[in-house]
Amino acid sequence: MQEWANQLCENRQFGSKMTDSKYFTTTKKGEIFELKAELNSDKKEKKKEAVKKVIASMTVGKDVSALFPDVVNCMQTDNLELKKLVYLYLMNYAKSQPDMAIMAVNTFVKDCEDPNPLIRALAVRTMGCIRVDKITEYLCEPLRKCLKDEDPYVRKTAAVCVAKLHDINAQLVEDQGFLDTLKDLISDSNPMVVANAVAALSEIAESHPNSNLMDLNPQTINKLLTALNECTEWGQIFILDCLANYTPRDDRESQSICERVTPRLSHANSAVVLSAVKVLMKFMEMLPKDLDYYGTLLKKLAPPLVTLLSAEPELQYVALRNINLIVQRRPEILKHEMKVFFVKYNDPIYVKLEKLDIMIRLASQANIAQVLAELKEYATEVDVDFVRKAVRAIGRCAIKVEQSAERCVSTLLDLIQTKVNYVVQEAIVVIKDIFRKYPNKYESVIATLCENLDSLDEPEARAAMIWIVGEYAERIDNADELLESFLEGFHDESTQVQLQLLTAIVKLFLKKPTETQELVQQVLSLATQDSDNPDLRDRGYIYWRLLSTDPVAAKEVVLAEKPLISEETDLIEPTLLEELICHIGTLASVYHKPPSAFVEGSRGVQHKRLPGSTESGESESPDTASAAAVSDAPPAVIPSQGDLLGDLLNLDLTPPTTTGPPPPTSSGMQMGAMDLLGGGLDSLLGGDLGGSPAIGAGFGAPPAAMPASFSAPVSGGLDDLFDLGGGVGMPMGAYSAPKTVWLPAMKAKGLEISGTFARRSGVIQMEMTLTNKAMSVMTDFAIQFNRNSFGLAPAGPLQVLTPLNPNQSIEVTLPLNTVGPVMKMEPLNNLQV
Repeated sequence: MQEWANQLCENRQFGSKMTDSKYFTTTKKGEIFELKAELNSDKKEKKKEAVKKVIASMTVGKDVSALFPDVVNCMQTDNLELKKLVYLYLMNYAKSQPDMAIMAVNTFVKDCEDPNPLIRALAVRTMGCIRVDKITEYLCEPLRKCLKDEDPYVRKTAAVCVAKLHDINAQLVEDQGFLDTLKDLISDSNPMVVANAVAALSEIAESHPNSNLMDLNPQTINKLLTALNECTEWGQIFILDCLANYTPRDDRESQSICERVTPRLSHANSAVVLSAVKVLMKFMEMLPKDLDYYGTLLKKLAPPLVTLLSAEPELQYVALRNINLIVQRRPEILKHEMKVFFVKYNDPIYVKLEKLDIMIRLASQANIAQVLAELKEYATEVDVDFVRKAVRAIGRCAIKVEQSAERCVSTLLDLIQTKVNYVVQEAIVVIKDIFRKYPNKYESVIATLCENLDSLDEPEARAAMIWIVGEYAERIDNADELLESFLEGFHDESTQVQLQLLTAIVKLFLKKPTETQELVQQVLSLATQDSDNPDLRDRGYIYWRLLSTDPVAAKEVVLAEKPLISEETDLIEPTLLEELICHIGTLASVYHKPPSAFVEGSRGVQHKRLPGSTESGESESPDTASAAAVSDAPPAVIPSQGDLLGDLLNLDLTPPTTTGPPPPTSSGMQMGAMDLLGGGLDSLLGGDLGGSPAIGAGFGAPPAAMPASFSAPVSGGLDDLFDLGGGVGMPMGAYSAPKTVWLPAMKAKGLEISGTFARRSGVIQMEMTLTNKAMSVMTDFAIQFNRNSFGLAPAGPLQVLTPLNPNQSIEVTLPLNTVGPVMKMEPLNNLQV
């Protein structure tokens, strides 16, 4: 497409009058037939007009491939404009008509030896664009000649053609020795030939990362730097990008390259400026910070970056995204340029938001008063997204610059008094973070926050307010009433609010146990019984178990001292930032993602890193030393996934050291089985939670008897955690949960079924007690499992010794397997029999 655009633009210079639009207006029927006749006309002018009409039809999407042989016949001409048009047609239709395209090969070969260098270059460029295997074989000889052509325009075109040919047939290019010729062109006397050779080699190297094509050494770098001053802007970008891939030998070479690249910072093209910044940012890493030149370079980097912000909004946005990365790596470059990032009234929203972000990154004690004054102004704007971000920015300033915290809190309180809904909600979210950063300092504002409780309708703001009430419950007289008001619509709240509410009420209970027992039982019941969310349910069970077994431990866990939040929570991770700095001026720097995240295929997957600093001189770096030490040590055994899981669950995965009989061991499958019938983990462990009538009995009741040990089988590993490994290493006397009533007699016409799940000799079994509480005899028992989440199904028929007389009980064991039909149930542990 780029080739079409280039050639169409070049064609405009041949037209004496700007009247080519007429070729796009015709809508005649039978047009193909007429065009065919005109293409075969003897008059040159008529033939040229016909080709223009064909190109116009092709451009608007009409199929004119039927005219292929007639257009190809027009190639035999001295008229450069007509030749360009025919070549344009060929590029488009050669792929669909490869056999016909071969007819044009002789003309291409002939044109490659034409006295006019423009025609020679045009021929080789077009042959490179025709992606047909049959033609590529004929391209080799003409291309070899053009790579060594006396005219630099032909050589530079041929250099790009090598990259195109490599994309079609890499093996052919290597066999013909074109890559070596390309490397020789880096030493060419013409700077544009050098730039195109670098571009072609870089393109090939990207698609073949391990080929080591770009063998950069000081001599090559010197040639590239010489060509840099004389080639076009795009040539300069190719060379600068290539320089960025070079790692200098020492700080002297690094300084020398920086000195020769620095003049590019004043270039009019913003792409050249960003490419130069990329090279300088990379090579600065190798300069000692106490060097005078280092400080000079920092000062030189600021003006070009500031200049980029006077361009149109789209370019400003790209510049700001790159500046965001630069500021994270080296904030000192722009620390005196804060005013440049102040928002203008006519900036588009995407530019405003980026400027805000950079303002926060540059905020310091020296400029915080200026920044806060600006942010307070922004918070009264009409653009909702911008106002939200401005309010958050005030909070981030408070966290980043401690001296400004009081002023920031005061500003936020003023904003809350405006009673603008979304401003109030954002202010509450950031005040929560300020409380985390500066505990016991600004809690006097809580009363003001509580006044706005009713106006909160966004999950994040509601969650923040609930956290504040729970955290400072002892200071709020009516904390229980406030939390109870949130509890009324518990199931309509988002998960974020539900989780925060659960934790806040547990905190409140631990601080005021006598007044809030009912409230905490209500929230735990809602979280564990009525919720389908596994996170909420699990947290509820953990709190319930903590409170019922060891309130002191619960206090230590839930009311533990919180770590202070960090100053910058949204900084890019250091290794990713290094890679993005190496991609300044590309899409990666705009997306803030590595190329491998959005480029398909093999291109762009190579990860780049900044070179290490040479301040330590020639001594061995700590990394190298530690690596050497590690290599001498015996290799560590990496624990299996199962062992890691076991450690997470705090299970004892080591063989017992005692010589006595092994203690009873809990089976993971029994856990799962109890969950299937709604008993939950707690009933397995002997506690009376999970929905039994004893829920309301309070937390003072001691837990029921627990097995002496709760360790995994000696064999360890993931299979044993879930007991799916066929029972290898399983002690024979494994703990089995007591039977519970699954089906009361009232609901089954007098038949009561109690049961549990167990594993015997590696087989999952359903152990049941059937009791006849009716007045009549029962016979013909059968069982059927509906589809369930785990594929549980009977491994054989239900064997019941009938008849079952009134008041008689019978023990029945049904072996199960997990090969039945699977269907995800809601909730997951639902089993219908």
